[in-house]
Amino acid sequence: MTDDDITERITQLIDEEHRIQRDHIGREATTEERDRLRAIEVQLDRYWDLLRQRQARRESGQNPDDADLRSANTVENYRQ
Repeated sequence: MTDDDITERITQLIDEEHRIQRDHIGREATTEERDRLRAIEVQLDRYWDLLRQRQARRESGQNPDDADLRSANTVENYRQ
């Protein structure tokens, strides 16, 4: 997966997130919408993490293609 592929996927997820948010303006989100928004957040975190990994590998002279999409559990439990 290239940086462009990852960026395209991030854009798709953001577009879907915005569509869901617009669709429930003026009313409470359904359980399905809330669940999907949470799933999108997790996926976005995973893809942003992958881009950061690729950049760090590139900057340190390593192969960015060796970066892996980390599990949701790993990415969501990072300490900030």
